[in-house]
Amino acid sequence: MSTTPRSPARAGANQARKRAPRRRSLAVEQGAPAATDPSERDRDVAAALAAWFDRVARDLPWRRTRDPYAIWLSEVMLQQTRVETVIPYYERFLARYPTVFALASAEIDDVLSLWSGLGYYRRARVLHLAAREVTARHDGALPRDVAALRALPGVGAYTAGAIASIAYDQPVPLVDGNVARVLSRIEGIDDDIRSASGTRKLWAAAERLVRGAAESVHPGRFNQALMELGATVCAPRNPRCDACPVDGACAARALGRQAELPVIAPKRDVPAVAMVAAVVRSGGRVLFVRRAEGGLFGGLWEPPMVEARALADARALLEQVGVEPDAPLREVGRVRHILTHRRLDVTVARAEVSAPWRCRAKLAAPYEKAAWLDPGVLNIGVSKLARKVLSAASAPDGGAARRSR
Repeated sequence: MSTTPRSPARAGANQARKRAPRRRSLAVEQGAPAATDPSERDRDVAAALAAWFDRVARDLPWRRTRDPYAIWLSEVMLQQTRVETVIPYYERFLARYPTVFALASAEIDDVLSLWSGLGYYRRARVLHLAAREVTARHDGALPRDVAALRALPGVGAYTAGAIASIAYDQPVPLVDGNVARVLSRIEGIDDDIRSASGTRKLWAAAERLVRGAAESVHPGRFNQALMELGATVCAPRNPRCDACPVDGACAARALGRQAELPVIAPKRDVPAVAMVAAVVRSGGRVLFVRRAEGGLFGGLWEPPMVEARALADARALLEQVGVEPDAPLREVGRVRHILTHRRLDVTVARAEVSAPWRCRAKLAAPYEKAAWLDPGVLNIGVSKLARKVLSAASAPDGGAARRSR
């Protein structure tokens, strides 16, 4: 991983100003006539955003490098995850796997162990798979070509745009949730941003702007400025328009529609799923089972869990996944765990057995393997839900109900 002494957001500030003479901030020109040439307006937006980004950009570890692998890793980790949560995981991951080659040669259990607690584990599995493909097809170097990037497992239009623009200075657009909100307000897009028409308009606007920006601003800086604006100023509620460097070019601001845009259709209700988890201990070891790849929590280890509303209803199902019928299970608490597509309400049962039984060679779906492991030394991938279940089973009072995402 290569690094530079200063953040790239600031390092090229003086050079960028030489290429594009400093214009008056769009934020203070709200009463001035709009540029008649749309391309001039786009260049004004790009110049104002870049200058603002140079002044206020947060100093984040992935902004101190142009290494395509490090940028790729950061974008994968940041999907549906907060920046402050990602930073320690990102730094630990790069320390363990500093190159694509290092990641590609790692065992998936080791990768999932390092990812444990970050959530959305499919990202780690697909990242590992893609690293192996980059090693096999591209000699360990992420390709510059956008089509080749998008051919990699898990790399969509957004991730490809981030790598191509930030690492390789290509005028390639990107649209994430923050950028979609910014563009919908600047452009005055009335379509639902999750609809096909709204998506087309957002990507068209992003492409037009980044190509116009490329005349005077590094495309990667421009794209990062858009993301930064959405993350810190153009908030979902109560946007700080007075602090926006481009509010003079914003359609929503001009029409007083900041609260109306973006248009987002209401989400469907998330179904609730009742489950029972069995934490079976024998001395210092606990019975763990590994989920098969591809499904919910695929490839991760956890105490056996089955869909059921009560312990009495779950006993026969627990036998199918490796819990002996005479295990003295008793209910000790409940855990609530919220995912994007379902809410899990887990009844936690606990048992102490004198000696661990031999694990079965074949288990019922979704499990494929079982083992007795020391929960204090888990060098395997374990989900946040599994850790909460173990905590509830270990609590002196039996474990209070918990909520988490």
